Amino acid sequence: MKERNFALCIVFSIITCGIYGIYWLVQLNKEISELSGTEPDNAALVVILTIVTCGIYGWYWCFKMGQKVNTIKGEDNNHIIYIVLAILELAIVDYALMQDTINKHIGDAAPGSGTTEI
Repeated sequence: MKERNFALCIVFSIITCGIYGIYWLVQLNKEISELSGTEPDNAALVVILTIVTCGIYGWYWCFKMGQKVNTIKGEDNNHIIYIVLAILELAIVDYALMQDTINKHIGDAAPGSGTTEI
């Protein structure tokens, strides 16, 4: 698990026309699930279903990830924000919020964590 600068991740996602965003989604999926103690979704399936459903599955995925973030933070209802942002085509903000949660809870993870990556 690595700490990432989410501002740079957003910039790289824009510069690469979304390709870095797909990589970031895969990493978020794995790391949020690890921190929340849940089984990660199949990231390839998430990407394929999001494309096939013209983004609708991505809304559901953001909602589920919001629930996992709530588990990590010990909160109850912030997952609604994730789906609203996704529906408003601001899923990149969801990614940044997820990354912020990872960065703040990186010490709770396995040994060797805490290194910085973009």
